[in-house]
This record gives sequence, C-alpha cells and structure tokens, in this order.
Amino acid sequence: MKTKTPIQPEYFVPEPLDNTRLAHLCGPLDENLRQISAALDVTIFRRGEKFIVSGANAARAVEILERFYAVANKVVPIEEVQLALVEQRSGLRPSTPESEPADILPEIEINSPVLKTRRTDLRGRTPHQIQYLRAILEHDISFGVGPAGTGKTYLAVACAVDALERDAVKRIVLTRPAVEAGERLGFLPGDLAQKVDPYLRPLYDALYDLLGFDRTQKMFEKQVIEIAPLAYMRGRTLNHAFVILDEAQNTTVEQMKMFLTRIGFGSKAVVTGDVTQVDLHKTLRSGLVDAAHVLKDVRGIAFTHFSSADVVRHPLVARIVDAYESAASIDDLAAVLPKRPAAKNVRKK
Repeated sequence: MKTKTPIQPEYFVPEPLDNTRLAHLCGPLDENLRQISAALDVTIFRRGEKFIVSGANAARAVEILERFYAVANKVVPIEEVQLALVEQRSGLRPSTPESEPADILPEIEINSPVLKTRRTDLRGRTPHQIQYLRAILEHDISFGVGPAGTGKTYLAVACAVDALERDAVKRIVLTRPAVEAGERLGFLPGDLAQKVDPYLRPLYDALYDLLGFDRTQKMFEKQVIEIAPLAYMRGRTLNHAFVILDEAQNTTVEQMKMFLTRIGFGSKAVVTGDVTQVDLHKTLRSGLVDAAHVLKDVRGIAFTHFSSADVVRHPLVARIVDAYESAASIDDLAAVLPKRPAAKNVRKK
C-alpha cells in the first residue's frame, strides 16, 4: 500500500525586516492572514518574523505575502487583499509599479479598458470581467450572465458613467423588474421613484461610489440619470442613452422583448442577471434564459458568462456558489437516473 508523501511547508522570511511593514502585512488581529488562509485553504503560522505556510496552495500564499510585504510601507486594506486573491485565482497579475521589486510576482499583461470615473483603480479583475468591459464598449447591446458578486452591475454602471463623462450619451436610464425575492412586501409608500428605490439600491450604491453622492443627486434632479420601472417602458424610444436592465432573470419573455426593442439611435443597453436566482412563478419562463437562447447568434449582441472564479467579494462567496452548483448538479442527476423499485417485504411461512 502506497503512502502519500506529505506536502512540505513553504517559508517566508521578510527582507529587510521592518516591524511596521510586518504589522501592516498581517493587518489588525492578523485579519489579512486569515483572509489569505481561508481563500487558498492553507494554514499560516507566524513565529516572530518567520511565516510557515502549509497546504496545497502554500506557494501561492507565499507569493501573496511577498507581494504585499513589498508595498506594506502603508496600511494594507483588507479589500486590496481580497482583490489580489481574486486575481491570483484567475491567473492575472497587476502591472508592477516602479516602486516594487520586479520579481514579486510573475507579470502577465492585462489589457483592461480604462474607464473615466472617480475610481482611478477601476479595471477588470478577471479575464471574464475584461471581456465584459470590452463587450460593452464594442457592442450596442450586451448581456452579463453569472452568479452574485461577479461585478455585472457595478461594471455596467461604470461603463455608463464613462460614456456620460465622454459625452457619448446624454443620459443614463436605470431599470429593473419589481419582483420581490420570495416575499410579498405589499404597497410601498411615496411617489413612483420612492416605490422603486428599494429595488434599485445596488445601482444607487454604484453611482454614489463612481460619481459621489452630491453629483449623483444633482444628476437625478436634472433628469440626466433617470429611474424607469420596467413596467412603464412600453411605448418609449430611448435615444442617446445608456440603459441598464438589472436583475433581468426576473423579466418575462414579453418584458425582455419589449425592453430590447426600446433602444434608439446612439444608445447602448446592458442586461445583467443570474439565471440561478429566478424569483418568477414556476409557470413563467425567464426572459433572460429565453434571450440567451434566441439571440445567441444575432450579430451585434454580446454575451459574457461569469462563474464563481469571477466573484469579487468575500472569498467564501465563491465557495458558496460552487457548493450550490454542485448540489444542483446532483439533483439534476438524481432526476435523470431511473428510480429503483422499492423492495417488497415477503412474509415467510
């Protein structure tokens, strides 16, 4: 019987030793180390200035530690650590600044489109995100389909802000179906905009981040940014506008067709959704699922499909997505396999 050879641990000793950099690298109460450990499924043990990393991905974890120690002359935010883990998982590396040693990580060229927003560090973090940005810039109608946390909505809003800043469009139109996630909230108070606000909160958050709160509010007042409930879109023609349909998995086939035929001259449309989180009644077919089938060969329309590898959130989100996908695959297999007949109890005489 063959015995498995134990995986040898990797070691990292910071050079030159700097206690301030060491503290920045580890984070408050070693929070950064815990993030790296959880994301890569490794164990990081620190004794003084020496790091001992055990696990199948120990070498990758040491690369991350080396990279962040080189730039740890200031506090390393936990968000930067999580984004670096996403890039490490997808195989991308950011360009190495001149202040960093050139051999921290193997450099892979990233040709991510540069968008004109308040966020100077905004770019595609995974190959699918880069493909998504290019698709939006190069096509008048684009679809982003994938699980939560992959940046579908945020990157679409960033492209809309970029188009507005460059005067490529005159306004931004945000819309989504008013479908609750398994609950019935009843009638909401206020005018039309206030009734739809809870459903469009993710789009608001992205606008506040990319434009600032005051500027976003002024654009709402001037109708440069418009909230348009999907139910009231019929009959409109949207010219010189950047239109975003969010949560499109909750549209019906008729609503999706209606929305796509609203696009006028000089306009762009981005449709985002997650086909695994449909809140429609079971008897209704999702408009997003139908559109992916009907429009897949239509010239001028781009589809970008995301996976758990593109999740840019807490490292556990990617694992949650994988777990649900695995469970769904097992359920599908069980539905296809023939059922075994139940054993009959035969009474012995």
